[in-house]
This record gives sequence, structure tokens and C-alpha cells, in this order.
Amino acid sequence: MKTILIAAVVSLLSSILCTPLVVAWFRGRGFGQEIRSDGPQSHLIKRGTPTMGGVAIVGSTVLGYAVAHLVLAIRDGRGPTASGLLALFLMVGLGAVGFLDDFIKIRRQRSLGLRARAKFGGQLVVAVTFGLLALQFRNRLGLTPASTHLSYVRDIKQIGIGAVGFLVLAYLIIAATSNAVNLTDGLDGLAAGASAMVFGAFTLIEFLQFRNTCGFNPIGGCYVVRDPLDLALVAASAMSACFGFLWWNASPAQIFMGDTGSMALGGLMAGLAILSRTELLLVVLGGLFATVTLSGIIQTGWFKYTRIRTGTGRRVFRMAPLHHHFELGGWEEVTIIVRFWIVAGIAVAFGMGLFYADFIGNG
Repeated sequence: MKTILIAAVVSLLSSILCTPLVVAWFRGRGFGQEIRSDGPQSHLIKRGTPTMGGVAIVGSTVLGYAVAHLVLAIRDGRGPTASGLLALFLMVGLGAVGFLDDFIKIRRQRSLGLRARAKFGGQLVVAVTFGLLALQFRNRLGLTPASTHLSYVRDIKQIGIGAVGFLVLAYLIIAATSNAVNLTDGLDGLAAGASAMVFGAFTLIEFLQFRNTCGFNPIGGCYVVRDPLDLALVAASAMSACFGFLWWNASPAQIFMGDTGSMALGGLMAGLAILSRTELLLVVLGGLFATVTLSGIIQTGWFKYTRIRTGTGRRVFRMAPLHHHFELGGWEEVTIIVRFWIVAGIAVAFGMGLFYADFIGNG
């Protein structure tokens, strides 16, 4: 537990202290955010705010994890595990895709960066590489970081999907989650605050799994996860990095995380869910992100359907994603953010309740 606290504190301090340096560096080079012309007009004043602040989140997460392992190495001689490094690989890899997207927006002075095909291609390369590696690196118990079974709060033994099925599932989870966080990142601090809650939940989940791991003498209700403590270190570092970044990203934001941060955070959430055998539970824990994404799917789907049927496309919401619908309805930005945080907190609490109910039910 002390090591988890060390990771969290180091990541928090790094994020709070280093983000202003990132703001100054980006501002000096004109790395400012471009704003959608068809979005809420109140956002136009945000044009030029430094973006790509996700580098501070990613860097602080990696630093917190590294310092925690330095302590572990000195105290116990233990180094990083395959699961922890794979989770960070997914975060850094998708962060790099997002960074390229942000950089193109800045260089070309437009609100659109990578084309959809290029962005999905980058996600595919990172996700498939992660999936292939996650089925390697067996430990003494024969466990690999990931499993070829579908999982909820643990593997569902009745549903085996094989190696190819796992690669497809991993890509779908990673692409869906990274894009969901990316869609939610539309208001100051919204994605950072909601992400911190999800990572906090994963920290608790991984710690419970660590304290109740099956080991060589499995008992009822134990968890078959390769490296739960190391995943807890990653989750705690990411949670604190989000909180530290939120200090500067809260309304009115001095810096935006950009696609660099949102795709990295979404990728890490997906990675933690896959590696901790809680894939379906992620839909509940990330309930806010799922809802925002669903609003976009409904908007696009209904518009195309009504255009085919009537010749005139109709919309369900004033604008998608969902938070912009409320903005155009007259809600203040801070009001939307706080209420969406409440929804995110309720979703995380419900997800933790489901996990704990299973934990208690299995002794």
C-alpha cells in the first residue's frame, strides 16, 4: 500500500508542478487550440489556449510508476512487470497517435487533425501490438497478462474467444474507449475529472485483487490476474496525474489535454480493464463516457435514417456530443461539468458496488 501511495504522490506533484512549464513552453511556440466553427459560440474565446497538455499527464504517470519501482527495487529487489509495462505502452502509444493529431491541427490551423482512417489505423497498430504481447510473458503460474476469455469482474470461463478473437476484442475495447474519452473532452476539466474517478476505482480493484490473488493455492473467490499490484501502481499514478492536471485544466482552463491526453487516458482505461479481467465492467465504470459516445451514435444514426426516409436529416439533440446539447440549451459550462462529474461518480460507485458484491459473494 505504501508503494501505491508513493506512486500517487510523485505523480500528483509532478503533474501540478510541471504542467505550468508545459503551458509556458507551448504558449511560447504558439501551440494553441483551434475551435470548431459550428460549435457553441462561447468556445470561441478559448481559441489559442495551449493544447497537447496530455504530455504532462502521460509523463507524470510514467514518472510516478518509475519512482515507485525504484523504491521497490531498493527495498525488495523487484522490477517492473509485463502487465504494468504493457499498460503504459498502450497509454504512451495512443498518446503518440493523439499527439500527431494535435500537431496537425496546430500546423494547419484547423480543428480537424488526422483523417479518420489514419487515426483508426494508428489505434489498430498500437492495439494489435498490445494484444499480441499481452498473450506472451507467462509467469511461474503459467499466467499471461491477458486472457482469451471474455471477462466481467473476472474471467467468464464459459466464454472462450481464442487468440484471434481476443485480438479483435482488444482492438474494439481500446478503440471504443479511447474515442469515447476523446469525445467527452469538450469542456474544461470534464474528461480529466471523470478519468480520475475511473482510475481511482481501478486502483481499489487492483489492490483487492492483489490481496486476494489465487497464487499456488487457489481458494474460492480468488482472482486470477498476473500482476495486480503493478496495475494498481499504474492506475494510482494516472489518477493523481489527472488530478494534478485538473488544477490547471479546470474552468477557465489554462491548458487543454488535447487528443494527446484523451486518447492516452482512454487507452489506459481499456488496458487496465483487459489486464485486470474486468472488460465488461469498464462499460459501467466509464458510464459517462459510454453515454456521451451513445449520444453521438444516436445523433448520426437518426440523421442518416431520416435523410434517407424523408430527404431531410433530423437531429435528436441540438448538437452532439451530449454536453454541447446542454450548452446550446442555455446551461452554464461549469454547471454541465459538475453535473457530468456527478454522473461519472455515480457510474463509478455503481461499478465498484458490482465488483464488491461479487467479491463478498465469493467469500
